[in-house]
Amino acid sequence: MVTLIDNTSKTEVRHPEKAARADAPLLRKPAWIRVKAPGSPAYNKTREIVKEHGLVTVCEEAGCPNIGECWTKRHATLMIMGDTCTRACAFCNVRTGMPSPLDPKEPGHVGDTVAKLGLEHVVITSVDRDDLADGGAQHFAEVIQSIRACAPQTTIEILTPDFLRKDGALEIVVAAKPDVFNHNLETVPSRYLAIRPGARYFHSLRLLQQVKELDPTIFTKSGIMVGLGEKREEVLQLMDDLRVANVDFLTIGQYLQPSRKHAAIDRYVDPDEFKSYERIALAKGFLLVSSSPLTRSSYHAGDDFARLRAARAAKVSSPN
Repeated sequence: MVTLIDNTSKTEVRHPEKAARADAPLLRKPAWIRVKAPGSPAYNKTREIVKEHGLVTVCEEAGCPNIGECWTKRHATLMIMGDTCTRACAFCNVRTGMPSPLDPKEPGHVGDTVAKLGLEHVVITSVDRDDLADGGAQHFAEVIQSIRACAPQTTIEILTPDFLRKDGALEIVVAAKPDVFNHNLETVPSRYLAIRPGARYFHSLRLLQQVKELDPTIFTKSGIMVGLGEKREEVLQLMDDLRVANVDFLTIGQYLQPSRKHAAIDRYVDPDEFKSYERIALAKGFLLVSSSPLTRSSYHAGDDFARLRAARAAKVSSPN
């Protein structure tokens, strides 16, 4: 499990806003959740390149269970704008607090790293930066531009914050023309106050809808976790909401509790239930659905992007 204390040279509390919470129980993981510990030569090489450039990955910060598999394949989700988030979501293992100023050299470092890794597809995400006037939108745009310059053949997927109360921010990011724009709803609206208190469900929906209005060629994507106390009918309603917003790709994965100070797992959802969600979502009109216990927003993102393009092409050639 991921611990609450980050063992750096100066020991510090990773989640100060969670430190006073009562410990939540940790449920024993079922067999279908367990994964092999990372350590292959390819994994270590990816780690070296990331560290060489001083970059942060959400794979490490969020304690992703798929890090061994993805880094062995040289798939990494880079997290820009630092490692400290201004939000305090109950599910998230990224540290919280007041972030450092933006590093103006970071876009260049990201472009160089993507080129060195030889990535066909890259996922760029970030912490929430409510402290910035544009929420970091211009920084996102500069990172996209740097990747285009350093690795022009690489397709780019971004996983953005919600840019809540940041007028004009979305337009800046969309104008940079990422190939995929991902923003996760994370959970059903009834769980927002407990799980995602700094966000607004319908604002996030509207953000995704606006991407399509601004540039219909960009694929849109969103994801949720299950096992947080949501009801099945709420998940189905969320699917309908995303389809109204014209979202192309839906991911559904199991919530995994980072520590006893984070939101408790309500239950481990059976793999058959994930398959049921996938069938229903495809019937509702999503171009692509990834639904399994270990699904994460950027898991198999490169392969999924190829499938997305093929699904769109097939739909265009036979619209009925």
